[in-house]
This record gives sequence, structure tokens and C-alpha cells, in this order.
Amino acid sequence: MATVCIHNATLLAGYAKMQSCAVLVEDGRIADVFSEKRLAQKRFPAGAAVYDAQGAYIAPGFIDTHIHGFAGYGTEDMSVDAVMAMSDRLGAYGVTSFCPTIYPMELGDMERSIEACVGAMGRETGAKVMGVHLEGPFVSLARLGVQRPEFVRPVDLEVMERLFRAGRGHITNMTVAPELKGMRELALYCLSRGIVLQAGHTDATYENMMEGMQAGILHSTHFFNAMSRLHHRDPGAVGAILINPELSCEIIADGRHVHPDLIRLLLRDKPQSKVVLVTDALKPTEQERCPLYANGEEVVMEEGVFHRKSDGVIAGSCLTMIAGVRNLVDWGVAVEAAVEMAASNPARIVGLGKRGLLVPGYEADLVVFGKDFSVLASMVGGRFIKNELA
Repeated sequence: MATVCIHNATLLAGYAKMQSCAVLVEDGRIADVFSEKRLAQKRFPAGAAVYDAQGAYIAPGFIDTHIHGFAGYGTEDMSVDAVMAMSDRLGAYGVTSFCPTIYPMELGDMERSIEACVGAMGRETGAKVMGVHLEGPFVSLARLGVQRPEFVRPVDLEVMERLFRAGRGHITNMTVAPELKGMRELALYCLSRGIVLQAGHTDATYENMMEGMQAGILHSTHFFNAMSRLHHRDPGAVGAILINPELSCEIIADGRHVHPDLIRLLLRDKPQSKVVLVTDALKPTEQERCPLYANGEEVVMEEGVFHRKSDGVIAGSCLTMIAGVRNLVDWGVAVEAAVEMAASNPARIVGLGKRGLLVPGYEADLVVFGKDFSVLASMVGGRFIKNELA
């Protein structure tokens, strides 16, 4: 595999910001990170490619752990080709890894969708499929959003076993409602198999959330959305996440799902390392043709989000990860902190291995973007999937 050096960059390593730096990639991994002053001392092998970033940011590649679809393709297609198409197109937006996310569906369809996601692993042309995020089916009928009630189920370990077998060990994370009967047994089952559980689509009381934490439910899905509200006599799911620093949370930073001032409140009270930027993007995101469908229902875009056409309920986001990073910065978040939420935190919280940092020995998954947040280059495992630096 070729040696690549990208220099004259502003480094966002995933935990800090440093000016005038270079990143050296060898054999698909980060080999060195060094200051521009040391570039002249470096000796590269014949055929090495050296690129001048001209001061642009270089950061670990973005990791979207909650995304249903992109550019007209989605997990509801139950197709390896659709997941491959998502992979191919996401790289242009700085995404180097993702967890395709599956809605509750008829059980056989859920199995087929999981199998399609797993079938794409190792065959990607762009962003790497890290595993599957199941957004249900064990969630609350009281907090559905646009999830379809006929496919939501009470906790059933036999159903979970079928889903797990379909995933062949590649279910990475799962959204559940902690208040459901049998949740502790489900949590123990999932945690013993390396599945990260996150509270979402939940009507949990504060006490339910505390019991969920004791069972190992320590992450949460699209914070503030589709969960029990903060109340002074019962803090609910929102209050539990705000109060307890052990609980991490997703945020959709499109300015519509959550008001920017509430994100500022969250970051005032929640450790930065516990916040994960996601898109929750739907199949029509960046789609060129109409009509627009998601989860089998027609949606329309209004004020930057998708709404179910039949009743106007928010159906999901059309956010991209680079737009989410830009929005966070526009709202006063330091760019290095925004990158931590987009790359380092999801890698660590969901357990995706040596990704999310630009340090020697880590996977060479990276993104180069301008000060205007245009993506100039993306790299997965040392291989460019987009390159406008040349």
C-alpha cells in the first residue's frame, strides 16, 4: 500500500488542535504525526505521494453511528447494493465509517435488512460499514416518532436471537426503551455479545432510566427527541441524561431536531467526551430525484427536515456529518470539539477499534476539509475515496 504524506495542515487530532502539521500514512495506518518544521528531515520511499493541504483542516474521518439512508438508498431496501451505494456516496461528505440503521419492520424483513448490511462488509467502495444499529423493535409505543406501531414488539429473547444470528456478530448498537418488561434480561444478553445499548424511543421514568443504567444501558439515541421530557417531579429520560455524567448521548445538530441553545446547555452540563454527533439521515438525503420515501412512507422536506406527508410528523434528518460539524462551530463549539463528537467519541463509545484519532498506530481513516467546511479529501484505511488535493 502506498505511502502518503499530507502536510501544511491544521491538525484536529480528535482531542486537540495544532497548526502547521503533517500526517504520514503507511500500510493503511497512521505512521507519524509531526510538525511542518520536520518535513524537510523526512525521507519518503520512492513513489510516496506528498500533498500540500494549504492550511486546511485534517481530522479523523467522521463516523456516523445512526444513519438510515443516503442519496436515494436505504437500509429499508434490504439490498447489499443499496448499502454499497450508501458507502460509495458518504465518502464525499467526510464519512469514513458508518453503522447502517434499521427501523422496526416485519421480522423477516428486519433479518433481510441486517443480512444486506452485513453482506456489504468488506466489499465497500467508500465508507466502511462497521456494523448494524437496530433502532428497535423493543421500544415504546408512546414515543414512536414515525416508527410504525405494527412492528414494535415487547421484549422477546427469541426474536433477539434471530436478529443476532442474522447479524453474524455484527450488531454494534441497539436502541431500546429501558422501561419495558424483560429489559434487564435483554440487556444482559446484548452486553454479553458486545452490543452497545442506548435508550431511545422511550417513555421511561427517571427510576426506569436508573435501572437501565444498572443493567448497562449507558448511551442514548437522538437526545431530546422521542423520549420522556424533563419534569420537576420526574426528570424522565431527558433529565436522567442531563444529570448523570455516565450517560452518553447522540445529538442531531441540524438546528431543527434540537434548538442550538439546548445543545449549548447540554455541552455546559455534559462532559464533551459523552456527546456523539449523528445525522439520523433518511434515504432521500441528498437524493436528486423525487418523490421522496423513507421507511415505506412518503416524506416531504420542510425547513431542513423530512416530515411524514400524511400527518406532518418529523420523520428524520437530511443532515450530513460535515454540515453537522459546521453547525456546531457556528453555534460556538470549538472545531476540535465538534470533530471529537463526530469521530473520536463514536469510535470509543460504540467500540469501533483504533479509529477516531490521528495518532500513530490508528487506522488511516481521515478527512481533509477547508475552513469553509468543503470536503477536500477522504481516506479509508490509507486509500483515498475522495481526493481534490492533487
